[in-house]
This record gives sequence, structure tokens and C-alpha cells, in this order.
Amino acid sequence: MTIPTKYNAIAVEKKWYDYWMKNKYFYSSPDQRESYTIVIPPPNVTGVLHMGHMLNNTIQDVLIRRARMLGYNACWVPGTDHASIATEAKVVAKLKEEGISKSDLTREEFLKHAWDWTHKHGGIILEQLKKLGASCDWNRTKFTMDEDMSESVTNVFIDLYNKGLIYRGYRMVNWDPEAKTTVSDEEVIHVEKKGKLYYLRYAIEGSDDFITIATTRPETILGDTAICINPNDERFKHLRGKKAIVPIANRAIEIIEDEYVDTEFGTGCLKITPAHDPNDKIIGDKHKLEVIDIFNDDATLNAHGLHYQGKDRFVVRKEIIVELEALGNFVKVEDYQNKVGTSERTGAIIEPKVSIQWFLKMKDLAEPALKAVMEDDVNLVPQKFKNTYRHWMENVRDWNISRQLWWGHRIPAFYYGDTHEDFVVAKTVEEAVILVKEKTGKIVSVSDLRQDEDALDTWFSSWLWPISVFDGIRNPENEEINYYYPTRDLVTAPEILFFWVARMIVAGYEYRGEKPFENVYLTGIVRDKLGRKMSKSLGNSPDPIALMEKYGADGVRVGMLLTSPAGNDLPFEEELCEQGRNFTSKIWNAFRLVKGWEVSDKIEQPLYAKQAIKWFDAKLDKVLKDLEKSYEGYRISEALMTTYKFIWDDFSSWYLEMVKPAYQKPIDVETFEQTKINFEKIVKILHPFMPFITEEIWQLLGERSKEEALIISPWPVLEEVEDKLVDAFEFTTGVVSGIRTIRKEKNIANKDALALFVINNEKSNSDFDVIIKKLGNISKLSYVNEKQEGALSFRVNSNEYFIPIGDNINIEEEIEKLENELKYAKGFLNAVQKKLSNERFVNNAPEQVITMERKKEADTIAKITMLDQSLKSLKG
Repeated sequence: MTIPTKYNAIAVEKKWYDYWMKNKYFYSSPDQRESYTIVIPPPNVTGVLHMGHMLNNTIQDVLIRRARMLGYNACWVPGTDHASIATEAKVVAKLKEEGISKSDLTREEFLKHAWDWTHKHGGIILEQLKKLGASCDWNRTKFTMDEDMSESVTNVFIDLYNKGLIYRGYRMVNWDPEAKTTVSDEEVIHVEKKGKLYYLRYAIEGSDDFITIATTRPETILGDTAICINPNDERFKHLRGKKAIVPIANRAIEIIEDEYVDTEFGTGCLKITPAHDPNDKIIGDKHKLEVIDIFNDDATLNAHGLHYQGKDRFVVRKEIIVELEALGNFVKVEDYQNKVGTSERTGAIIEPKVSIQWFLKMKDLAEPALKAVMEDDVNLVPQKFKNTYRHWMENVRDWNISRQLWWGHRIPAFYYGDTHEDFVVAKTVEEAVILVKEKTGKIVSVSDLRQDEDALDTWFSSWLWPISVFDGIRNPENEEINYYYPTRDLVTAPEILFFWVARMIVAGYEYRGEKPFENVYLTGIVRDKLGRKMSKSLGNSPDPIALMEKYGADGVRVGMLLTSPAGNDLPFEEELCEQGRNFTSKIWNAFRLVKGWEVSDKIEQPLYAKQAIKWFDAKLDKVLKDLEKSYEGYRISEALMTTYKFIWDDFSSWYLEMVKPAYQKPIDVETFEQTKINFEKIVKILHPFMPFITEEIWQLLGERSKEEALIISPWPVLEEVEDKLVDAFEFTTGVVSGIRTIRKEKNIANKDALALFVINNEKSNSDFDVIIKKLGNISKLSYVNEKQEGALSFRVNSNEYFIPIGDNINIEEEIEKLENELKYAKGFLNAVQKKLSNERFVNNAPEQVITMERKKEADTIAKITMLDQSLKSLKG
């Protein structure tokens, strides 16, 4: 069998992924084994793979592949989310390019375009995940708008409405004027912006007096319905019971009193605009003020904006100041830094707006979900996010679940009258007809009813994801939901901890009476070397597919995980993928080395090989023990690093060097077979991280049936760790390194055998002497009680080692070299000690500088001692 010199990642990846799919290794159905279930955080249906997806899905695949090897019935459910706002925005933009406006279409016509778009672009991201090696059960792929998923959403809405938890009412909401829909509080990103604070004066009705207010939004004065003062503010007691005139609008509004007003902010007087500020709305409700909405849905001014009607709010802000100045109502302007709410989806500045919407009461629903996390029934990794979670859940507000969109799950409410209260909630319009009769006694027909135009918030479907993918809403006692639920792990981003994770926990307790998952692994954000979040707009996000084509999927997987501890951001550089590819090459070359050995059954197994194998078994057990702890603590990056070092250092750099035969000599069959077994063990523990190259090597190491593929092979069994053996070898590597250092410094060729004398103060394990002799090319190793004259020396802990120089070096030249080194070292020590004896330096220098100087002193004294000793030895 000819093994290629260079590993061909692209060919290997396609070969083995097709093989895994063909043999249904990803497929799962309920059986007698314990389940290990992960549900994928469903990406946007029309999305494409980005670096965040790469990190998240690599971690999920590591967990599911290891679970499969541990004997669990591993089930990883893939799927996509319909993403109402994002998808509708893309469809609207596409139609605009074609000269079509959404407003020119019926709902049915628009939805046809949306479905066409979804069918054309949907699912691309899932195909891209296959290139990464994602071992999902693709037969289970779900879409949040699938018929059964949609029915589950409708059923839950009806159930919660019938329980009195869903209601319809006027509320101040966050309005996205670009998407023309409400967004939830959690979808509003507050950003610091440099703004202006405008001071404006209002005339007092029936007098020559004025009252001055400060506002950041002068365009909203046209919606003012009161001026508010603090009843304890003596400066304005003369204005009690009077009215002020709104500039430009010339409307008289009351001057009211409320302790809400901060006497220290601005002028101590507050303009009240109930339609456009949440705090003003609270005051307005309390004082029964009129609500005047001055904005259209696109944030242009409506008829209440008078001659500014049709103009954008920010255009009006500039123009109205000019008019107010001309009228004498403008006082001054100041720079002002404040936080402005922006839409997470579109980036548009949010407009507070009073609107009739659908809400879900959250306070009581949130309690079991809060308790589950606080009592670690649901384990957040890392735990630092518990406080964030608690704060959100203890201060939870009713969830605005309606969106002014067409793409999504339509709200199952049917109206039969003229008011917003004349409705019934039903699964179908036919059921609604019956419910209207029950509610009102009236007989209506299907044509008399109209369904609510709004769609449900996207999160209202994805909060059911761990249940609905197993049909647990429609059929709560079916075999699959009872077998796979609760799931084991959820891997997601901290920024959707409340959006999605908390709500799934809420739904889990409401509809299953138990948690939806045991562990939540919260990944960090992938950032560039400047610390910026990777994004298309910044142009700092590499194309994951291009990375995989360049470095191989295994190389990219390793690169992503090398520096990604849970909850901490990942500082990503392409060099990490190069490191991953280099690791791939290292493993491939080690495999080629082993397969290239000539094997003989006529040679007895050498003692050094027996000892090497004995050590390797002990080291593997230690690694397996360390890996178990890392996986249990969800320290995936740490598990990779443990595996990486074990293969790069222990296996390739030490084990293979210990057992490999002499140049152009055969290896004994026993050592060769055991080395193949050891290679099989390392590809097993590496498989979750690098599935492709490991399957390739596994299949090339021996004949395998489809039942013996690596992907379903059992994880290595952990035996009792022989710590003494592992520690003894660590000591041995120090001895070998000491010998190699002397060879390098003295230019002694590796082929030249050396003698080694040992003063064994450490009582080191002599079983490893055969290893020292092999790796150090030592012809004679002797234990002595006295220092050896005319020899070079080094220490490992308290043991002293001596190498007689014989004809290997010129003694006179070596003495001269050592004397020069000693002279330099003494001069350097003198300079350091002068610094440390200088009181002024010691008193004023930073502590770390002093520590560094003291270390220099100690290291130099140790070096001088060693040089003195070597010179005495050489001079005899």
C-alpha cells in the first residue's frame, strides 16, 4: 500500500463524510442505550456560515462525537430558524430591486415571494456545516415554519391565552422604523452617542412669563401634553395650576406636579410627551394626560407634525431648532452624551411608540426557570453568567410577542367586531366561528371574520425548539420526547442567554414540567487581533469555507479551539488554522514513519521498547484521566491542548524516538504491533477534534468492516494511573535533554557514543536507564559516589551527571571557553549586585523590576558555581 507523502485534506474529507452518511452513523432512534442529545441553535434559514457558527458547531460536534464513542445513543438535531425580521427585510429589499413595493402586494402574494426566497437560499448553511464535519442526524432536520412546528406554536399560543397569560393591550413598545415592527426590550442595543441638549422656553398662558425646559428631542414638542415640575421645588411654586403654550403648535398644556422630576437635571422642568417616552407615558397615565402620536410607522411626522408632515424625525430636529430660534423660543444648546436604543436587527434608532400589541405575562412563568439555574439543576458554563441570568429573570417584564410582519407564524386571533376587544383565539377560522357564537351568541360566517395581521416574535417559536423537534407539544407522550428529552448540552452565545436560553427553560417547565437541557455551554465572541468583533461590515471576518479549503476542516477546527475557553472571547488569527494544519501534517508524518518500518518476526523485543510501551500506557491513562476532568468541566480548549501535547510531545517526540529501529534496520513484530495499537488509541482521543484525518489513519492501520469504523469505536478505557512511572519518565527526559545540550554546545555528533556517570542522590528509577542509553547514544552508564574529573557535568534535580570528554573535544579550547564565560558571568553578577545594593534604586523601582533583578542574581550565582565545577573537573 502506497501512502501519499502529503495529506490531501479535501479528498479525505469528502470520502469519509460520504462514508459516514452512507452508513448512517449519525442516525439515531430510541433504543435501550442512554440518550445523549444536543439540539442545534437554529441559524437563520437564509444565512451562511460565519466564524461564530464555526466555533459553536465545532464544540457541539466534539461533544457529540465523544458521546457516540462512549456508547451513548448520540443524537444531534439540526435545523434552521425562519428569522422573521431578517428574512422579511431581505425579501423586501429583493422586491425593491425588482421595482415592487410590499405595500402593493397582498399578504399571500408577499408570502409566495418569501417562500421562493427561502427555498432558493435556505439550507445553504446546513450544507456548509457538513464540510466542517458536523455529525448531525440530518434525517431530523427541522425548520421553524414546518407544518408540525407551526402547529405546535399555534397550540402554545392558544393554551397560554386560555390560561389568561396572553393578553392584548396598549403599551409603550420599541418601534423599529426601518423594519416597521416592534422589537422586544432584549432586541434593543443601547449605544453611547454624542448628542445635544436643547434648552427651549414655553410662554405661560395669560402672562409675560416663560418656563424653560431641556430636551434631547426638540422634534417631539409637537406631541407635548404637559409640563411637569417637582412639588418640592420652590423655584416653580408660582406656576402651580397654570398652563404653558407649546411653541409652534400654540396649544395650551397643563403644568403638573410629580416627584419623579429630578430638580438637578436640566432646568428642573420636564416636558411630558406620553406617546414618545416610556417614563412620560407612566406620568401621563398617572395624570390622565392626552396621548398625541406625531410619527408615522417609518418615523416621518404625521398630521400632528403640522407643516413638518412627511419629513424624517432627524430632518425635523434640525429644522425645528431654526424655527424656534426665529420665534424666540430657543435659549441655548449643550453637548450631551447619552445612551440611545438601536435595533439589534437593523441598526435603526428605536422610536418609543404607544401601540396595541400582544403580550405574554412572564413573572410567574419565570420563577421555576430562575430556580433551576440558581440551584444548578441547569448548569451554566461558565458560572459567572448566573448573576446576569438572575438579574434578568428577577426583573422580567411581560414579553411583547407580536410583530408587524407577514413572514412568520400568524397570530391565531379572529376579529368579529370593530374594537380591538372583539376577537376570539382559535386554531382555524372554522373553530373561530363556533367560539364567536359561544362568546356573543351571534351567528357569523367565515367571511365575517378577519385574522390578526401580525406575526409572532421569532423567539416564540424557537423557545419551544427542544420540545417541538421531538413533537412534544402536539404529542406530549410520544416515544421520542420521552426518550430524548431533557437534552444533555446546549452550546450557544451569551448574548442570547435571555432571548432564547431562559425562554426555553421557561417553556420546558411549563410544557414538560422539567428542564430542557442539563448544561448550557456559553461560547465567547470571535474577535480579530485588534479585539473587534468579526463582522461583514468591518471586513475582518474570513470566509470559513475558504479557510477549510486552505487548511483542511480538521486544521480549522483545531485552530478555532486552541484559544476558546468557555465564556471568554476567542482572539482569532489565521495563523491558528496554520497551526492546526501543521498538527495534521505532524500526525500524518508520524503515521507514514510507522507504516514505513520494515518488520521482522526474528528479532527479540528490546528492553528499551518494553519500557517505552510500559511508560506510554501509564501516560495514556493519565491523559485519559485529565481529559475526563476537562470534558466534565466543559473545558474543551483544555481537552484539545492536553490531546495536542500528548500526540506532539509524548507520542511523536518521545515514544516514536524510543521504539524506532536503527537506520535501515527492521523493528521487532511485537513492538510494531503495540505501536499500531497505541496509534489507534491516540486517533480515538483525537477523533472528536479532528474527525477526518483520524478516520483515514484508523482505516489505513488495518482492515475494518463498517461496524469497526472509528466514528463508532469505543473510547479508550481508563485504567489505574501509575503516577510514579509517569514522574520517573519526566525525570528521564531531563537527563536526555542534558545529554543533548552538551552534544549541541560541544558539537559532539549524535553518532558518537558517550559514557555517562551518575551520582544518584535522587534515587531515580533505573528502569529508564535503557531509554537514556538509547536516546542519548550512551555506550556505558555507571552509578558512582564521587565527582568525575576531566568530565563535563549537568544536574537534574539533585542528581549529578558526568560525561567524560575523551577525544570528543579539545580540552584546552574548552577550558579557555569556560574561563571566558566565567569572567563574563562574574562581571554581570557584579553589575546586578551593584544595582541591588543601591538604596535609591531598590526604594524607587517597581516591585516586578526588583524581583527580576534578584532572579538574575540567583541564576548567575548558580551558573558561576556550575562553571567553576566544570573547570575544576577539566583541569583535574
